[in-house]
Amino acid sequence: MRQIILSEIYIYPVKSLGGISVTSALAEERGLKYDRRFLLVDEHNMFMTQRDFPEMALLKLSFEENGFKVLNSKDGSQIILPFVSDSTEIVSVNIWDDVCNAVKVNHELDNWFTKALNKKCSIVYMPDEEERIVEKKYINDNHIVSFADAYPYSIIGQSSLDDLNTRLKTPLPINRFRPNFVFSGGEPYEEDNWKDFKINNIDFRAVKPCARCVITTTDQNTAERNSEPLKTLSLYRKIDNKVMFGMNVICKNNGTVSVGDRVFLP
Repeated sequence: MRQIILSEIYIYPVKSLGGISVTSALAEERGLKYDRRFLLVDEHNMFMTQRDFPEMALLKLSFEENGFKVLNSKDGSQIILPFVSDSTEIVSVNIWDDVCNAVKVNHELDNWFTKALNKKCSIVYMPDEEERIVEKKYINDNHIVSFADAYPYSIIGQSSLDDLNTRLKTPLPINRFRPNFVFSGGEPYEEDNWKDFKINNIDFRAVKPCARCVITTTDQNTAERNSEPLKTLSLYRKIDNKVMFGMNVICKNNGTVSVGDRVFLP
């Protein structure tokens, strides 16, 4: 009998900055704890991502005792981002079609990110009381999401990446797709057909395939771009003129997930 195993877990505390590989994490309705609770916005409070600013990939995060260390791998400068903002300065920020209340963290961090990206920007935090609802086109329930694009979680099978890499001249790492979960033991692209599944008695639902953008063509270590993997994926993974890879997922209850946990399908 085959076993599908959760093989990797990633969180991205600041949307579009470097991710952190973890061995376990608290799964909540909004997403994994700390995942995409922070957001960089421009002077018009519009969200910023690697789509327009690929150099955001060069800002790497790691856990410290009192927050996240943010390291600019380009020049070695660094700063500490607190786990939770206790600021009371509320601003309205725009992310896709949503307008959300967020709190500004502090001006020292704003100045650091502005210098690092050579773009005037501020960092904001989504407080617990803010409820941003997932897009309703594919699911009726009012599930909430952090500053992730549209859904709280994404999942990709290692076999799917392996199959893609057999088609590429240069194999790519999983960080090009910035998933929360990676699983092993399945068939290539079998996640396309998943619906309900469990990890450590936590209920998840795969909602829709994940449409891929130019961020996947950005080397997460150099911020350089080329045409892959979108060029190859477009040959066999295109639906409604969008390139699909991995699945968007919601979570129905809270609990801890760990690398090595079994993934149970009906």
